[in-house]
Amino acid sequence: MRTSLFVIIVLVSGAFAGFVHGSSNLVLVEPYLDEAINIENQNLFASGEEEDTLEFLVEYEGYREWQKGGQLLAGVVLGTSIGALFGIVFALSRNSLPGNNDVKKSLVLAGIMWVTIYFIPFLKYPANPPTVGDAETVVLRGVLYLSFIAISGFAAVGFYKLSKIFEGKKKLIGLVGYAALITAVFIAMPDNPDEVTAPPDLVEGFRIMSVLGVTSFWITIGFVLGLLWRKFNPNKEVPSFN
Repeated sequence: MRTSLFVIIVLVSGAFAGFVHGSSNLVLVEPYLDEAINIENQNLFASGEEEDTLEFLVEYEGYREWQKGGQLLAGVVLGTSIGALFGIVFALSRNSLPGNNDVKKSLVLAGIMWVTIYFIPFLKYPANPPTVGDAETVVLRGVLYLSFIAISGFAAVGFYKLSKIFEGKKKLIGLVGYAALITAVFIAMPDNPDEVTAPPDLVEGFRIMSVLGVTSFWITIGFVLGLLWRKFNPNKEVPSFN
């Protein structure tokens, strides 16, 4: 393994995927965030916590512009972090992944990770716009969500290791075992403690666009890392001359 080349491939693919994710969020998710925050502001005005003044509007618009401007940078940073994990997992599992080339193998792994550490946890604890959620429960919600991700991820790895012991159709034991465990965890873990009071169309649209945004990340990182891996082949040993 040529370590420096591996690191470059992982960082480039993660950063590019993060950039795509951030760009997708600007187009897909931000309109829903604007609508949700506007509802939140109207509630503040109605309760008397804030006044609907020009000063408030200018301050709010400046803050939102700053948020949107940082969307791409945040996407790149987060993408690089997740890309490092993805690259390590790909390097360790590449030989056992289905597919006749590195692009297909990488996309398969991206699909597996999308399902196990994103989509299944999302089904249990779906994303909500800013108008949903009590500040007093934010820590609890974070712990529940991260716990579900950890359980799903480690369960997938554990049952994958178990499936390698078996041959032929017996390999399905790993998949069935994972499905049974994650179903039990899904039922056993508590639901989101916050009541959803925002308009249903806003919440549903926000969730759908969030899924599309994250999906764009996993498709991109799977495709780009696979292409770079196939082109530069970091597994290839550099000949030494003694």
